[in-house]
Amino acid sequence: MGVDYSDLRDPNAEYTMRDLSSETMGVTRDRGGDRDVEITDVQTTMVDGNFPWTLVRIYTDAGVVGTGEAYWGAGVPELIERMKPFLQGENPLDIDRLYEHLVQKMSGEGSIAGVTITAISGIEVALHDLAGKILEVPAYQLLGGKYRDEMRVYCDCHTEEEADPDACADEAERVVDELGYDALKFDLDVPSGHEKDRANRHLREPEIEHKAEIVEQVTERVGDGADVAFDCHWTFSGGSAKRLAERLEEYDVWWLEDPVPPENHDVQREVTQSTTTPITVGENVYRKHGQRRLIEEQALDIIAPDMPKVGGMRETRKIADLADTYYVPVAMHNVASPVATVASAHVGAAISNSLAVEYHSYELGWWEDLVEESVIEDGYIEIPEEPGLGVTLDLDTVEEHMVEGEELFDEA
Repeated sequence: MGVDYSDLRDPNAEYTMRDLSSETMGVTRDRGGDRDVEITDVQTTMVDGNFPWTLVRIYTDAGVVGTGEAYWGAGVPELIERMKPFLQGENPLDIDRLYEHLVQKMSGEGSIAGVTITAISGIEVALHDLAGKILEVPAYQLLGGKYRDEMRVYCDCHTEEEADPDACADEAERVVDELGYDALKFDLDVPSGHEKDRANRHLREPEIEHKAEIVEQVTERVGDGADVAFDCHWTFSGGSAKRLAERLEEYDVWWLEDPVPPENHDVQREVTQSTTTPITVGENVYRKHGQRRLIEEQALDIIAPDMPKVGGMRETRKIADLADTYYVPVAMHNVASPVATVASAHVGAAISNSLAVEYHSYELGWWEDLVEESVIEDGYIEIPEEPGLGVTLDLDTVEEHMVEGEELFDEA
C-alpha cells in the first residue's frame, strides 16, 4: 500500500492566519438554484503521451464532474492528492478564493513557484470545467467573454535530422502544405558539430552560423505562408544570446524563445533590449508575481506562459492583463493533451493580446483520440460553446495509454 499523501501532516497548513476556507471566511450563505454544490473528491490519472500528462478530476455531490490537466512532471499527482482535504466540502464556483486558499495552505511546500503551483494549476483548470458545467456556460465566459471564435495554433516541428537545415526546411514546407498550419516553431539548441564544451553556454562563431542557416532555410522556404519561431530552451550565455539574436535580425523571425536561463531577469532584459529580433520568454516563470519584472522592465517582446504550469486559467488571464499594460502580446507555451490545450484556447479567446497557442504533439497519432471532440482543424481551434471546457475524455483511450501502475478515474 502506498503513502496516503492526503493525510500528511504539515503544521503550516494546519495553522495559518490567512486560512481562506469557506468556514473560516464565513462563506456559508445559500446561493440558490443549482449553485449550492460541494466538492467530494479529487483524483488524478497520468497518461503516457509524448509527455506524461497529469489529468485531474473533481467530483461533487451534485454528480457534476470537472476535468483539468496539470503540466507534466514527477510529484504532481502526489501534491494534488495532498491538497484534496483543502477542497472537500468547498463550493467549486469560488475559483479565485480556492486558488488562493491552496497557495496559502501549500506555502510551506513551495507554492511560490515550481511543481506545487503546477499541481494547483491542474486543479484550477478542472474547477473552470466544473463551474462552467454548473452554470451552463463555456469556460471563456468565466474569464470575461471572448474576442475571437477560434484560436490560432502554432505547430512545434521536429525532424529526425533536426540539425540539418535542409531537413528542417522540408518539414516546415510539409507542415504548411499538408497539415495546414500557418505558424511554426523549430528548435535552435541542436548540435552543430562545432561544439567544444556543452557546459559553458558559449556559442562559437561556427555554431551561430549553423543556427543562422537553419533560420534562413526555414523562413525562406515557407515565405509569407507561415510565421516561424525558434526555441533555444534557456541554453546560452548572455553574450552568446546577443550575438545570435543580432545575427538573425536579417531574417523574418517571429520570435527567438528562451535564449538565456530564466533565473536572472537582468540578463534577460539586456539580451532583449540589445536586438530587434523579437524575444519571447515566460514558460519557466511562475504566477503574475514572477512575470511582473519581465513585463515592467520590458525584458521581453512576447510573453509565453504555460497555462497549466505557471498558475492556471485565471492566473494566465492576469498575466496577460499585466502584459497588456505594456502592449506585450501573449503566445501560450503548451505541451499538453487536448484537455489543457483547449483550456489554453479558452484563455486565448478571452484576452485581447493573444497571438497563438502551441501544439507539440503532431507526431503522436492518437493525441486527439483522448477526447471525443475534434480539436484542431487547419491550424486553428474553434472555441467550444458547450459548458465548461467543452471536451469529453474518452476513458477507453485514457486507459489504453495510462502510465504503467496508474489507475483510471472513478466513473462520473
